Amino acid sequence: MKSRSLLWSFDYAIQGIVYALRTQRNMRLHMLAAAAVLVAALVLGVDRFEMVALLFVIGLVLVAELANTAVEATVDLAIDGPDPLAKVAKDVAAGAVLVSSIIAVAVGYIVFFDRLVRVAERGLLAVRHSPVHLTVIALGLTALAVLVVKAFTHAESFMRGGWPSGHTALATSAATTIAHVTQSASAAVLALFIAALVAQSRVESETHTIPEVLFGAVFGILITTFVFQVFFV
Repeated sequence: MKSRSLLWSFDYAIQGIVYALRTQRNMRLHMLAAAAVLVAALVLGVDRFEMVALLFVIGLVLVAELANTAVEATVDLAIDGPDPLAKVAKDVAAGAVLVSSIIAVAVGYIVFFDRLVRVAERGLLAVRHSPVHLTVIALGLTALAVLVVKAFTHAESFMRGGWPSGHTALATSAATTIAHVTQSASAAVLALFIAALVAQSRVESETHTIPEVLFGAVFGILITTFVFQVFFV
């Protein structure tokens, strides 16, 4: 009977964890964060003592969240309506989760900071010598900037009309990228000619006005030139 009761106790504990995962959004977020931290620890090669520290703070946060869930359920069961002491109980339990989370962030910062700096430095070095990466970055920044401007100018559609012309901005961004990567005047002129055809099509279809197209063209050229001036050395 004792062994059977022990097995049942494990089952009850697992049911409690499953309940918290099903009902508590923060518990799911903590679990995802814990998984991400453990994967990062394996990839970045933390040592044994650092892994122990990470496991400790992960467990601390999860236990605090489970205790918070238990306190909330108990208070809701015992109290029918609003009660100042019930609020205190829930606030204190939530405070325990907050404190444990802050400690976990501090430990993660200490463990990962130097490693992440080295990874970032290698990444920046790779980007500086990779036109492919710069092309993606330039086009992505241009598209993002177009969306932001359209949002601020209250454009009715992000795909049609409004300031600036997104198609023209991306076309001139691609043309500017070709010019920087190839360092060829002929390739640059040909690419800009194709971008001009894109701009003309947007005007002729009455999707954009000439000022909107010109603004988009300047937008794409300036953003892409900035990216390549900073990184392409």
